[in-house]
Amino acid sequence: MSSLETKIFGTIVNYPPISRIRRNHGLEHATLYVLARQFPQRSMAGHSDINGFWLLGDLPTEAVTAAISEAEERLRAGEHGLAVHPNCGTNFVTAGILSGLAAFAALFGAEKRTRDKLERLPLAISLATIAMIMAQPLGKVVQEYLTTSGELEGLEVLQIKPTRQGSLLAHRVTTKG
Repeated sequence: MSSLETKIFGTIVNYPPISRIRRNHGLEHATLYVLARQFPQRSMAGHSDINGFWLLGDLPTEAVTAAISEAEERLRAGEHGLAVHPNCGTNFVTAGILSGLAAFAALFGAEKRTRDKLERLPLAISLATIAMIMAQPLGKVVQEYLTTSGELEGLEVLQIKPTRQGSLLAHRVTTKG
């Protein structure tokens, strides 16, 4: 990457609203790592935005509060790898984009007849499979440099509020900074 590209990229990811979402996303992931260690069989997920993040799952509020504190402490101590999570939606989007583009490339130039497109199906499947394999490490890189940040800087948790929608328990974590 040229110095101009690096400068432009740095400007984008450090733009205050984007930086805030990235830091919330990193804290969300770190919190999920801590909670997964404590509740290994429990299903849970998260979703980040500019004002904080949601933690979805049947989790006690006391455990969520303690996990957020531990996650903050560990991130501030330099464990920035906690901000990158293997089940992040970024990984799935990266895989979807790459495999979709690969399948499109395989069908590019095919005649309009269905038979011509079907003849290229093995190529489309092969290229999509290669794209899925490439997406594994690339999704992690996209998270690390674009969609999450392990540097909390001035991020501060303001509130942790449990909410129930029918049988679904969630915690809304509101942040500032």
